Amino acid sequence: MEKLTAQYLIEDMSPQERQRAERVESVLPKLREMAAEVDARGEFHVPHVKTLSKAGLLGLVVPEAFGGMGGGLRDLCAATFAIASACPSTALTFFFHCSSASRGLLALEALDAGLFKDSEKLQVRNFATQILQTMGSEGKWLANFASESVKSEKAAITIGTTARPVEGGYVLNGVKSFGCATGVADRYLVTATLEGFDTAEGLCTFFVERDAAGVSEREHWDAIGMRGTATHGIILKDVFVAESDGLAIPGAFTRCMTMSRGSFVGNQVAGIACYLGAAYTLYEYTIDQLRSKTFADSGKPVGTAPYQQELIGHMLVELETATIWLRRQIELESSETPVLSKHEVVKRWRLCKGTVAEAAFNLGALSIKACGTGGTGNHGVPARTMRDLCMGLVQAFPAERGRLMAAQMEIEGEEQQQFGTRKAS
Repeated sequence: MEKLTAQYLIEDMSPQERQRAERVESVLPKLREMAAEVDARGEFHVPHVKTLSKAGLLGLVVPEAFGGMGGGLRDLCAATFAIASACPSTALTFFFHCSSASRGLLALEALDAGLFKDSEKLQVRNFATQILQTMGSEGKWLANFASESVKSEKAAITIGTTARPVEGGYVLNGVKSFGCATGVADRYLVTATLEGFDTAEGLCTFFVERDAAGVSEREHWDAIGMRGTATHGIILKDVFVAESDGLAIPGAFTRCMTMSRGSFVGNQVAGIACYLGAAYTLYEYTIDQLRSKTFADSGKPVGTAPYQQELIGHMLVELETATIWLRRQIELESSETPVLSKHEVVKRWRLCKGTVAEAAFNLGALSIKACGTGGTGNHGVPARTMRDLCMGLVQAFPAERGRLMAAQMEIEGEEQQQFGTRKAS
Protein backbone atom coordinates (compact mmCIF):
# COMPACT_ATOMS: atom_id res chain seq x y z
CA MET A 1 0.00 0.00 0.00
CA GLU A 2 1.38 3.37 -1.05
CA LYS A 3 2.55 5.54 1.86
CA LEU A 4 0.72 8.84 2.05
CA THR A 5 2.46 12.13 2.83
CA ALA A 6 0.43 12.49 6.04
CA GLN A 7 1.71 9.13 7.29
CA TYR A 8 5.11 10.62 7.96
CA LEU A 9 3.47 12.38 10.92
CA ILE A 10 0.63 10.00 11.80
CA GLU A 11 2.08 6.52 11.34
CA ASP A 12 -0.68 4.44 12.90
CA MET A 13 -3.71 5.56 10.91
CA SER A 14 -6.98 3.71 11.23
CA PRO A 15 -8.70 2.69 7.97
CA GLN A 16 -11.04 5.67 8.34
CA GLU A 17 -8.16 8.08 8.96
CA ARG A 18 -6.36 6.75 5.91
CA GLN A 19 -9.44 7.29 3.74
CA ARG A 20 -9.59 10.92 4.85
CA ALA A 21 -5.83 11.29 4.31
CA GLU A 22 -6.27 9.96 0.77
CA ARG A 23 -8.69 12.82 0.11
CA VAL A 24 -5.98 15.21 1.24
CA GLU A 25 -3.37 13.49 -0.88
CA SER A 26 -5.56 13.89 -3.96
CA VAL A 27 -5.44 17.70 -3.83
CA LEU A 28 -1.71 18.08 -3.17
CA PRO A 29 -0.62 18.23 -6.86
CA LYS A 30 -2.89 21.23 -7.55
CA LEU A 31 -1.78 23.01 -4.39
CA ARG A 32 1.91 22.31 -5.09
CA GLU A 33 1.59 23.60 -8.64
CA MET A 34 0.61 27.07 -7.44
CA ALA A 35 2.83 27.37 -4.35
CA ALA A 36 5.53 29.54 -5.91
CA GLU A 37 2.99 31.87 -7.53
CA VAL A 38 1.04 32.19 -4.26
CA ASP A 39 4.22 33.36 -2.54
CA ALA A 40 5.34 35.67 -5.36
CA ARG A 41 1.95 37.40 -5.66
CA GLY A 42 1.36 37.48 -1.92
CA GLU A 43 -2.25 36.44 -2.43
CA PHE A 44 -4.37 33.46 -1.54
CA HIS A 45 -5.17 31.40 -4.62
CA VAL A 46 -8.97 31.54 -4.54
CA PRO A 47 -9.50 28.44 -6.79
CA HIS A 48 -8.02 26.42 -3.92
CA VAL A 49 -11.30 26.95 -2.05
CA LYS A 50 -13.16 25.01 -4.76
CA THR A 51 -10.45 22.34 -4.87
CA LEU A 52 -10.65 21.71 -1.12
CA SER A 53 -14.43 21.98 -1.04
CA LYS A 54 -14.94 19.45 -3.89
CA ALA A 55 -12.78 17.00 -1.96
CA GLY A 56 -15.05 17.48 1.08
CA LEU A 57 -12.14 18.79 3.11
CA LEU A 58 -13.84 21.97 4.35
CA GLY A 59 -15.83 19.61 6.56
CA LEU A 60 -12.85 17.45 7.55
CA VAL A 61 -13.38 17.79 11.32
CA VAL A 62 -17.15 18.25 11.20
CA PRO A 63 -19.24 15.29 12.44
CA GLU A 64 -21.02 13.30 9.76
CA ALA A 65 -24.36 14.28 11.31
CA PHE A 66 -23.70 17.83 10.10
CA GLY A 67 -22.52 16.82 6.65
CA GLY A 68 -18.83 16.58 7.45
CA MET A 69 -16.21 13.84 7.13
CA GLY A 70 -16.13 13.03 10.84
CA GLY A 71 -12.41 13.53 11.36
CA GLY A 72 -10.72 14.48 14.60
CA LEU A 73 -7.56 16.18 15.78
CA ARG A 74 -5.27 13.50 14.35
CA ASP A 75 -6.91 13.98 10.94
CA LEU A 76 -6.49 17.75 11.13
CA CYS A 77 -2.83 17.50 12.09
CA ALA A 78 -2.21 15.00 9.31
CA ALA A 79 -4.01 17.23 6.80
CA THR A 80 -2.25 20.48 7.70
CA PHE A 81 1.10 18.68 7.64
CA ALA A 82 0.44 17.20 4.20
CA ILE A 83 -1.02 20.38 2.69
CA ALA A 84 1.92 22.38 4.05
CA SER A 85 4.28 19.98 2.30
CA ALA A 86 2.73 21.30 -0.93
CA CYS A 87 1.82 24.92 -0.08
CA PRO A 88 2.40 26.25 3.46
CA SER A 89 0.20 29.33 2.98
CA THR A 90 -2.77 27.23 1.92
CA ALA A 91 -2.19 24.87 4.84
CA LEU A 92 -2.20 27.65 7.43
CA THR A 93 -5.31 29.22 5.92
CA PHE A 94 -7.03 25.83 5.85
CA PHE A 95 -6.09 25.26 9.47
CA PHE A 96 -7.71 28.51 10.59
CA HIS A 97 -10.85 27.55 8.70
CA CYS A 98 -10.95 24.19 10.47
CA SER A 99 -10.33 25.86 13.83
CA SER A 100 -13.77 27.46 13.42
CA ALA A 101 -15.32 24.05 13.99
CA SER A 102 -14.07 24.09 17.56
CA ARG A 103 -16.53 26.88 18.35
CA GLY A 104 -19.31 24.43 17.57
CA LEU A 105 -17.73 21.21 18.80
CA LEU A 106 -16.70 22.56 22.21
CA ALA A 107 -20.17 24.07 22.64
CA LEU A 108 -21.78 20.67 22.04
CA GLU A 109 -19.38 19.05 24.49
CA ALA A 110 -20.21 21.71 27.08
CA LEU A 111 -23.92 20.97 26.58
CA ASP A 112 -23.32 17.26 27.10
CA ALA A 113 -21.31 18.07 30.23
CA GLY A 114 -24.28 19.96 31.68
CA LEU A 115 -22.58 23.37 31.73
CA PHE A 116 -25.63 25.26 30.45
CA LYS A 117 -29.00 25.97 32.03
CA ASP A 118 -32.18 24.73 30.36
CA SER A 119 -33.00 28.27 29.26
CA GLU A 120 -29.64 28.52 27.45
CA LYS A 121 -29.44 25.14 25.77
CA LEU A 122 -31.44 25.88 22.62
CA GLN A 123 -29.43 28.99 21.76
CA VAL A 124 -26.15 27.17 22.30
CA ARG A 125 -27.19 24.18 20.22
CA ASN A 126 -28.54 26.33 17.38
CA PHE A 127 -25.33 28.35 17.18
CA ALA A 128 -23.14 25.25 17.24
CA THR A 129 -25.30 23.64 14.56
CA GLN A 130 -25.06 26.73 12.37
CA ILE A 131 -21.25 26.65 12.51
CA LEU A 132 -20.94 22.96 11.77
CA GLN A 133 -23.53 22.88 8.98
CA THR A 134 -21.93 25.90 7.32
CA MET A 135 -18.64 24.00 7.16
CA GLY A 136 -20.10 20.54 6.55
CA SER A 137 -23.28 20.21 4.51
CA GLU A 138 -22.95 23.69 2.99
CA GLY A 139 -19.22 23.29 2.24
CA LYS A 140 -18.44 26.94 2.97
CA TRP A 141 -15.19 28.51 4.13
CA LEU A 142 -15.14 30.20 7.54
CA ALA A 143 -12.53 32.68 8.74
CA ASN A 144 -11.96 32.70 12.49
CA PHE A 145 -11.15 36.18 13.80
CA ALA A 146 -10.02 36.27 17.42
CA SER A 147 -6.52 37.79 17.56
CA GLU A 148 -6.00 41.54 17.86
CA SER A 149 -3.05 43.87 18.22
CA VAL A 150 -4.22 44.79 21.74
CA LYS A 151 -1.77 43.41 24.30
CA SER A 152 -2.35 42.29 27.88
CA GLU A 153 0.12 41.14 30.49
CA LYS A 154 -2.28 38.53 31.84
CA ALA A 155 -3.68 36.97 28.67
CA ALA A 156 -2.26 35.37 25.52
CA ILE A 157 -4.96 36.93 23.35
CA THR A 158 -6.72 40.16 24.35
CA ILE A 159 -10.11 41.05 22.86
CA GLY A 160 -10.80 44.76 22.39
CA THR A 161 -13.66 44.39 19.91
CA THR A 162 -16.98 45.23 21.58
CA ALA A 163 -20.53 43.99 21.13
CA ARG A 164 -23.31 46.37 22.18
CA PRO A 165 -26.80 44.89 22.63
CA VAL A 166 -29.49 46.60 20.52
CA GLU A 167 -32.99 45.64 19.47
CA GLY A 168 -32.85 42.38 17.55
CA GLY A 169 -29.13 41.81 17.94
CA TYR A 170 -25.78 43.45 18.54
CA VAL A 171 -23.57 46.18 17.11
CA LEU A 172 -19.88 45.29 16.76
CA ASN A 173 -16.94 47.70 16.73
CA GLY A 174 -13.25 46.87 16.67
CA VAL A 175 -10.24 45.82 14.64
CA LYS A 176 -9.10 42.26 14.05
CA SER A 177 -5.43 42.44 13.16
CA PHE A 178 -4.83 38.78 12.36
CA GLY A 179 -7.02 36.28 10.59
CA CYS A 180 -6.41 34.15 7.52
CA ALA A 181 -8.75 34.20 4.51
CA THR A 182 -9.75 37.85 4.81
CA GLY A 183 -11.91 38.64 1.80
CA VAL A 184 -11.81 34.96 0.78
CA ALA A 185 -13.96 33.17 3.33
CA ASP A 186 -17.71 32.99 2.79
CA ARG A 187 -18.42 34.05 6.37
CA TYR A 188 -16.45 35.33 9.35
CA LEU A 189 -16.54 34.16 12.97
CA VAL A 190 -15.71 37.10 15.23
CA THR A 191 -14.85 37.05 18.94
CA ALA A 192 -15.94 40.17 20.83
CA THR A 193 -16.56 41.39 24.39
CA LEU A 194 -20.07 42.20 25.55
CA GLU A 195 -20.47 45.83 26.54
CA GLY A 196 -20.33 46.20 30.31
CA PHE A 197 -17.94 43.31 30.93
CA ASP A 198 -14.24 43.66 31.65
CA THR A 199 -13.37 39.98 32.12
CA ALA A 200 -13.38 36.90 29.91
CA GLU A 201 -16.94 36.18 31.09
CA GLY A 202 -18.04 38.80 28.57
CA LEU A 203 -16.46 37.10 25.57
CA CYS A 204 -18.83 35.96 22.85
CA THR A 205 -18.80 34.79 19.24
CA PHE A 206 -20.70 36.11 16.21
CA PHE A 207 -21.25 35.26 12.58
CA VAL A 208 -20.40 38.27 10.42
CA GLU A 209 -21.12 38.27 6.71
CA ARG A 210 -18.08 39.10 4.59
CA ASP A 211 -19.90 41.87 2.76
CA ALA A 212 -21.95 43.20 5.70
CA ALA A 213 -22.31 46.96 6.07
CA GLY A 214 -19.47 48.36 8.17
CA VAL A 215 -17.01 45.53 7.43
CA SER A 216 -13.80 46.47 5.66
CA GLU A 217 -10.37 44.94 5.21
CA ARG A 218 -7.19 46.25 6.76
CA GLU A 219 -4.17 46.95 4.60
CA HIS A 220 -2.92 44.11 2.42
CA TRP A 221 -0.89 41.41 4.19
CA ASP A 222 2.70 41.79 2.99
CA ALA A 223 4.81 39.81 5.44
CA ILE A 224 8.10 37.99 5.12
CA GLY A 225 6.39 34.60 4.88
CA MET A 226 3.05 32.83 4.65
CA ARG A 227 2.33 35.48 2.08
CA GLY A 228 -0.62 33.71 0.48
CA THR A 229 -2.79 33.50 3.60
CA ALA A 230 -4.77 36.73 3.10
CA THR A 231 -4.08 37.62 6.73
CA HIS A 232 -5.19 41.24 6.37
CA GLY A 233 -7.62 41.34 9.25
CA ILE A 234 -10.85 43.31 9.32
CA ILE A 235 -12.27 46.58 10.62
CA LEU A 236 -15.74 46.47 12.17
CA LYS A 237 -17.57 49.80 12.34
CA ASP A 238 -21.11 49.69 13.72
CA VAL A 239 -21.71 46.24 12.23
CA PHE A 240 -25.16 44.90 13.06
CA VAL A 241 -25.43 41.17 13.80
CA ALA A 242 -28.78 39.49 14.35
CA GLU A 243 -29.32 37.81 17.70
CA SER A 244 -29.60 34.40 15.98
CA ASP A 245 -26.10 34.83 14.54
CA GLY A 246 -24.36 35.07 17.88
CA LEU A 247 -23.60 33.18 21.06
CA ALA A 248 -23.65 36.02 23.55
CA ILE A 249 -24.62 34.30 26.78
CA PRO A 250 -22.31 35.68 29.50
CA GLY A 251 -19.78 33.04 30.43
CA ALA A 252 -20.67 30.76 27.50
CA PHE A 253 -17.30 31.27 25.81
CA THR A 254 -15.32 30.38 28.91
CA ARG A 255 -17.53 27.37 29.68
CA CYS A 256 -16.92 26.03 26.19
CA MET A 257 -13.18 26.62 26.55
CA THR A 258 -13.05 24.35 29.58
CA MET A 259 -13.79 21.42 27.27
CA SER A 260 -10.48 21.85 25.49
CA ARG A 261 -7.89 19.34 26.61
CA GLY A 262 -4.83 21.30 25.66
CA SER A 263 -3.77 23.77 22.99
CA PHE A 264 -5.96 26.89 22.88
CA VAL A 265 -9.37 25.76 21.64
CA GLY A 266 -8.31 22.16 21.31
CA ASN A 267 -6.75 22.15 17.88
CA GLN A 268 -3.99 24.75 17.74
CA VAL A 269 -1.45 21.95 17.71
CA ALA A 270 -2.56 21.33 14.12
CA GLY A 271 -1.43 24.85 13.18
CA ILE A 272 2.14 24.01 14.18
CA ALA A 273 1.96 20.91 11.99
CA CYS A 274 1.99 23.36 9.05
CA TYR A 275 5.56 24.33 9.87
CA LEU A 276 6.70 20.75 10.24
CA GLY A 277 5.13 19.91 6.87
CA ALA A 278 7.01 22.76 5.22
CA ALA A 279 10.27 21.70 6.89
CA TYR A 280 9.73 18.08 5.80
CA THR A 281 9.41 19.06 2.14
CA LEU A 282 12.44 21.33 2.41
CA TYR A 283 14.50 18.48 3.83
CA GLU A 284 13.44 16.18 0.98
CA TYR A 285 14.23 18.90 -1.57
CA THR A 286 17.67 19.53 -0.07
CA ILE A 287 18.60 15.83 -0.06
CA ASP A 288 17.50 15.53 -3.69
CA GLN A 289 19.67 18.51 -4.62
CA LEU A 290 22.71 17.13 -2.81
CA ARG A 291 22.28 13.76 -4.50
CA SER A 292 21.70 15.07 -8.04
CA LYS A 293 24.33 17.80 -8.19
CA THR A 294 27.88 16.61 -8.70
CA PHE A 295 31.42 17.96 -8.35
CA ALA A 296 32.95 18.97 -11.68
CA ASP A 297 36.29 17.31 -10.98
CA SER A 298 35.29 14.00 -9.39
CA GLY A 299 31.72 13.51 -10.58
CA LYS A 300 30.69 12.57 -7.03
CA PRO A 301 27.40 13.88 -5.59
CA VAL A 302 27.84 17.11 -3.63
CA GLY A 303 26.19 15.34 -0.72
CA THR A 304 29.20 13.05 -0.28
CA ALA A 305 31.32 15.97 1.01
CA PRO A 306 31.93 15.86 4.81
CA TYR A 307 30.70 19.47 5.17
CA GLN A 308 27.41 18.65 3.45
CA GLN A 309 26.96 15.46 5.45
CA GLU A 310 27.46 17.35 8.71
CA LEU A 311 24.65 19.67 7.61
CA ILE A 312 22.45 16.71 6.64
CA GLY A 313 22.97 15.10 10.03
CA HIS A 314 22.05 18.34 11.78
CA MET A 315 18.94 18.71 9.60
CA LEU A 316 17.88 15.18 10.55
CA VAL A 317 18.21 16.04 14.24
CA GLU A 318 15.99 19.11 13.83
CA LEU A 319 13.41 17.21 11.76
CA GLU A 320 13.25 14.34 14.26
CA THR A 321 13.10 16.73 17.22
CA ALA A 322 10.11 18.56 15.77
CA THR A 323 8.39 15.33 14.72
CA ILE A 324 8.75 13.58 18.07
CA TRP A 325 7.55 16.61 20.01
CA LEU A 326 4.53 17.05 17.76
CA ARG A 327 3.58 13.37 17.80
CA ARG A 328 3.69 13.36 21.58
CA GLN A 329 1.49 16.45 21.84
CA ILE A 330 -1.02 14.97 19.40
CA GLU A 331 -1.13 11.85 21.55
CA LEU A 332 -1.71 13.89 24.71
CA GLU A 333 -4.54 15.89 23.16
CA SER A 334 -6.29 13.17 21.16
CA SER A 335 -6.02 9.94 23.15
CA GLU A 336 -9.44 8.58 24.01
CA THR A 337 -8.37 8.11 27.63
CA PRO A 338 -6.42 11.14 28.88
CA VAL A 339 -2.73 10.35 29.38
CA LEU A 340 -2.04 13.37 31.58
CA SER A 341 -4.10 15.98 33.39
CA LYS A 342 -5.20 19.04 31.43
CA HIS A 343 -2.74 21.17 33.40
CA GLU A 344 0.15 18.96 32.31
CA VAL A 345 -1.07 18.79 28.70
CA VAL A 346 -1.27 22.58 28.48
CA LYS A 347 2.20 22.94 29.99
CA ARG A 348 3.67 20.65 27.37
CA TRP A 349 1.78 22.45 24.62
CA ARG A 350 3.47 25.67 25.68
CA LEU A 351 6.82 23.94 25.16
CA CYS A 352 5.82 21.99 22.05
CA LYS A 353 4.80 24.97 19.94
CA GLY A 354 8.08 26.78 20.25
CA THR A 355 10.22 23.65 20.02
CA VAL A 356 8.61 22.55 16.76
CA ALA A 357 8.69 26.05 15.25
CA GLU A 358 12.34 26.63 16.18
CA ALA A 359 13.46 23.21 14.99
CA ALA A 360 11.70 23.77 11.65
CA PHE A 361 13.33 27.20 11.31
CA ASN A 362 16.75 25.77 12.18
CA LEU A 363 16.28 23.15 9.48
CA GLY A 364 15.54 25.95 7.03
CA ALA A 365 18.77 27.75 7.88
CA LEU A 366 20.74 24.52 7.45
CA SER A 367 19.10 23.94 4.07
CA ILE A 368 20.21 27.38 2.90
CA LYS A 369 23.78 26.50 3.90
CA ALA A 370 23.61 23.12 2.21
CA CYS A 371 22.14 24.43 -1.05
CA GLY A 372 24.54 27.37 -1.19
CA THR A 373 23.97 30.53 -3.20
CA GLY A 374 21.96 28.54 -5.72
CA GLY A 375 19.25 28.13 -3.07
CA THR A 376 18.96 31.81 -2.18
CA GLY A 377 16.75 32.86 -5.06
CA ASN A 378 13.84 34.65 -3.41
CA HIS A 379 11.19 32.42 -4.91
CA GLY A 380 13.13 29.17 -4.97
CA VAL A 381 12.16 26.39 -2.57
CA PRO A 382 14.84 26.97 0.13
CA ALA A 383 14.41 30.74 0.44
CA ARG A 384 10.65 30.67 0.05
CA THR A 385 10.23 27.95 2.66
CA MET A 386 12.69 29.63 5.01
CA ARG A 387 10.56 32.77 4.93
CA ASP A 388 7.43 30.76 5.68
CA LEU A 389 9.20 29.08 8.60
CA CYS A 390 9.99 32.53 10.04
CA MET A 391 6.30 32.98 10.77
CA GLY A 392 6.26 29.97 13.05
CA LEU A 393 8.60 31.82 15.41
CA VAL A 394 5.95 34.43 16.19
CA GLN A 395 2.59 32.82 15.44
CA ALA A 396 0.45 32.66 18.61
CA PHE A 397 3.43 33.21 20.89
CA PRO A 398 7.24 32.92 20.57
CA ALA A 399 9.12 29.97 22.03
CA GLU A 400 10.62 32.14 24.77
CA ARG A 401 7.15 33.12 25.96
CA GLY A 402 6.01 29.51 25.84
CA ARG A 403 8.95 28.37 27.97
CA LEU A 404 8.26 31.15 30.46
CA MET A 405 4.60 30.16 30.70
CA ALA A 406 5.53 26.50 31.22
CA ALA A 407 8.01 27.46 33.94
CA GLN A 408 5.39 29.57 35.69
CA MET A 409 2.99 26.65 35.62
CA GLU A 410 5.69 24.39 37.03
CA ILE A 411 6.68 26.71 39.88
CA GLU A 412 3.55 28.71 40.61
CA GLY A 413 0.95 26.17 39.56
CA GLU A 414 -0.98 28.61 37.40
CA GLU A 415 -1.06 29.31 33.70
CA GLN A 416 -1.59 32.53 31.82
CA GLN A 417 -5.23 32.79 30.77
CA GLN A 418 -5.89 32.13 27.10
CA PHE A 419 -8.22 35.05 26.46
CA GLY A 420 -8.74 38.37 28.16
CA THR A 421 -10.33 41.75 27.51
CA ARG A 422 -8.86 45.19 27.05
CA LYS A 423 -9.81 46.20 30.58
CA ALA A 424 -8.76 42.98 32.27
CA SER A 425 -6.94 43.66 35.54
